[in-house]
Amino acid sequence: MAMTMTSAMMIGAPLAAAAQPVTLYGVLDTGVEYVNHVGPSGRSLTRVPTITGTFPSRWGIRGSEDLGGGMKAVFALESGIGMDTGSLNQGGRLFGLQAWVGLNGPWGQASIGRQLTMLLWALQDTDVMGPNIYGIGAFDNYLPNARVDNALAYKGTFGAVTLGATYSPGRDTVNAGPGPSGMNCAGETPGSSRTCRAWSALLAYRTEHWGVNGAADVSRGGPGAFGGLVRPDQQDRRLTTGGYVRLDRARVAVNWIRRDNDATATRSDVFAAGVSYDVTPAFNLAGQVSRLRYRHGANAAALLALRGTYSLGRRTMVYATSGFIDNDGQLALSVSGGAPGSAPAAGATQFGTMVGVRHAF
Repeated sequence: MAMTMTSAMMIGAPLAAAAQPVTLYGVLDTGVEYVNHVGPSGRSLTRVPTITGTFPSRWGIRGSEDLGGGMKAVFALESGIGMDTGSLNQGGRLFGLQAWVGLNGPWGQASIGRQLTMLLWALQDTDVMGPNIYGIGAFDNYLPNARVDNALAYKGTFGAVTLGATYSPGRDTVNAGPGPSGMNCAGETPGSSRTCRAWSALLAYRTEHWGVNGAADVSRGGPGAFGGLVRPDQQDRRLTTGGYVRLDRARVAVNWIRRDNDATATRSDVFAAGVSYDVTPAFNLAGQVSRLRYRHGANAAALLALRGTYSLGRRTMVYATSGFIDNDGQLALSVSGGAPGSAPAAGATQFGTMVGVRHAF
């Protein structure tokens, strides 16, 4: 009898799982990039980028179960893919983009796991280029990668108003920095609740034709953490506010991002304005002008990014995108967010361009 019951349970488990709505999805985006003025020698570089084209490549699983009374159990597991080698991104995490489970109802959604911060949700509305290989991520690579480990999150929409917040007692457990792929700040330390703590908050107002939002994102340091935040009393604070207008065939968006970094004792501002225009239902043009300015110094940079995409079908597009950055002072920021190793000399200009294909499933 025991073997019969065990066999029934083993057979029944996949049948029960099959009845649950689960979706396998993904995006594969890659191409060939050219970048000039690389390094002190000013040589050019041609490569297949590791990280992004118009959108970082990924695959994931998401699902839900109806619990009745308007409430659902929900989850998502999402893995970043390096299309040049097939590697796992986000410091080698299996599900480095998202890994969470939660409850969703009329009151909003509460979830636990590795999740996006509210800064990234805000920028999805106001950053026209988004995680494009040329965009404001050139100024601060945390901006298109704002996510944290060990996060408790809430997000709810009530009419035109959206509220959200995250809290993490240990923001990044992976040693793969310096960079957003792994900042070596595990936290969750007995006797020190501030070590590697992070929180974010969002307030947004959206209508059919326009919207505005504001968000805050604060990370604390800990022993051995990358980026110079090696003490719990040190903070890296980002505040953003912005808005957008939807027209008949276009979207216009602006944003401002203020950053105060205790580790480097610097204060900076990023300003960006962009337009996305549907020339035809299949062909879209987008462009964005942005500027980074450090206060009390000569360091600054300006970036122009352009992109054209043509849809070959519902799930497949081809694209061409270009960027130009002008560094001032001692800044040596690369125009490209595609992979490390392409920075120009301090104070130099740099041009990059890429052609590629993107397929969603």
